[in-house]
Amino acid sequence: MLEEQGRTWLGLQRKNAATGSFLQANRLGQCGSFSTGNLVPTQDHRWIREARTGKCRLCGQARFHPKRCRPATARRRQVRLFVFGRLGHCRIMPPRRIPKQSPAARLLAWYDSTRVSCPWRARKGERANPYHVWLSEIMLQQTTVQAVGGYYRKFLALWPTVESLAAAPLDDVLTAWAGLGYYARARNLHKAAKVVADQKSGRFPDTAEELRKLPGIGAYTSGAIAAIAFDRREAAMDANAERVIARLFAITEPLAKAKSKLLVLGRSLVPEKRAGDFAQALMDLGSAICTPKRPACMSCPLFQDCEARKQGIQETLPVKGEKAFRPLKRGAAFVARDKDGAVLLIKRPESGLLGGMMQPPLGPWTENFPSRAEAMRHAPFKADWKKRIDIVRHGFTHFELEIEIYETTVEKRPKVEGQWVVDLSKAALPTVMRKIVDNAPKRSRRG
Repeated sequence: MLEEQGRTWLGLQRKNAATGSFLQANRLGQCGSFSTGNLVPTQDHRWIREARTGKCRLCGQARFHPKRCRPATARRRQVRLFVFGRLGHCRIMPPRRIPKQSPAARLLAWYDSTRVSCPWRARKGERANPYHVWLSEIMLQQTTVQAVGGYYRKFLALWPTVESLAAAPLDDVLTAWAGLGYYARARNLHKAAKVVADQKSGRFPDTAEELRKLPGIGAYTSGAIAAIAFDRREAAMDANAERVIARLFAITEPLAKAKSKLLVLGRSLVPEKRAGDFAQALMDLGSAICTPKRPACMSCPLFQDCEARKQGIQETLPVKGEKAFRPLKRGAAFVARDKDGAVLLIKRPESGLLGGMMQPPLGPWTENFPSRAEAMRHAPFKADWKKRIDIVRHGFTHFELEIEIYETTVEKRPKVEGQWVVDLSKAALPTVMRKIVDNAPKRSRRG
């Protein structure tokens, strides 16, 4: 239902306004309204020649030559012919119809001339590699294109096939992923690779429904992979695409409530062919033209179709609603180094926030910073701990975090849980833990 409304809304089934039909005259002297399209000259002029002589009434020549006729006279004769034709006294040829190009065709034409080169995007005329598409789409979830490029190349260099990724230890995958954020994606990436390699002989499912059964793949990712890798007629509704569709159809409902409607409307635009190119074109349009602020409407291939632009509300859409409150949590971390510079790290539990990643020893996170006495109760061992001047701040999806850092250097490694790591580049340290270990300055004071 919504798909049909979407097509009708964009005028895919409307008549050309310039060629609307006349209201038929009921009797002599009564004529309906007409449009400029009905004044298009006929292509068959046989009916205005003299009978049997072949002479033109307008210019007297043997054949009809519009350039030889006086323009004013020709125009007057055409108007008379048109009126008589509508009243039934002579025949009027139908106006020439110019086919209207669909929004999808205009968007694809724009994409062909402006397509952005990405390391995971197949070249024009080449078939996309499903493994490459899947890997890039998982990485691009809630992450910018600029941040993903280096990680994507690194993963392909380490694991060029889904089978090699499935055979890799999870710790190696987490280490390679460190810094990209949302680490549950890395664990699901490894699980899905095992399913494809072990249960599906290394072949990815080619439908959105089957793709959603793999770990870490939801509605958007399944649609994107099905469209880009297998050219299935699916909508890939990332944040950029949702913004374009919300403006195109002037959807004023809050984004959280309108997602299902946007998906249906987006699917109504997907062409029968080149569904993958259309999905990528919609993403490119949202990132380059239909931006969150100050969209470049005059450069948009969908300019004439955009309902939000016509109403002047494009910059207010999509409506995101109120931001969720994010509480502030505080705690203490303990950075211990030996005389060689190795840092004591422990592994977080496999489930939960930053599951399976490495970190320095931490105390609990509460509303307030702990006192020195409280903090020392959670230190990994007794030592001369000094508190840094600077505080590390980091934002998670659902809360903000502030950490005070206590550090010490030991001559001899104490026997404690964890491992001493010299080369931190080979450790699966998430961004916040890397900040704690080495981002803050080394100045310290007695706490």
